[in-house]
Amino acid sequence: MGLKNMKQLGTLYFFCGKMGAGKSTKSKQLAIDKHAVLLSEDEWISSLYPNQVTSFEDYLKFSAQIKPLVKKHVQNILSVGTDVVMDFPANTQKLRKWFLDMASEVNASHQVIFLNINNEQCLRQIAQRRSEQPQRAAFDTEAVFIHVTSFFEAPVASEGLNILELNGKAQTSTPLKNCFLRDR
Repeated sequence: MGLKNMKQLGTLYFFCGKMGAGKSTKSKQLAIDKHAVLLSEDEWISSLYPNQVTSFEDYLKFSAQIKPLVKKHVQNILSVGTDVVMDFPANTQKLRKWFLDMASEVNASHQVIFLNINNEQCLRQIAQRRSEQPQRAAFDTEAVFIHVTSFFEAPVASEGLNILELNGKAQTSTPLKNCFLRDR
């Protein structure tokens, strides 16, 4: 089998971090930097289920409903050699396994970017987001942050993931951008 017959697969990029850690901001920048397809869970859910997410339980229900379609869609994109950046949370081992399976089932590579940000910084960013996006004020509260954070599990090496960890000190676009530009 010559090189012309070898199929180049895309890479799946996804994010782990507490609510307000900057996953959406970083995913948008990474998609630009990598010339990748960006898929946002918030956009999918708000388009498919407009005005129906009024609680964390609603979010969990609708998130579970779209996952089979999203998985197939992402695998198709990866299979034609296009990178995919997913603005979907990978905040538990179970969710990260979903991402890992999505990539490995089509033999694509992956990278999880762990935004290891402390609670105070997350809450500051959530407050800023609330002021910039008033429509999110009902959901973006400290009470919701505390509830959602209670489910958070930091990624560990035993999960078999390619993990890039960024902490609060690396919360500028430069470190993230530079680490991905090296393989272009």
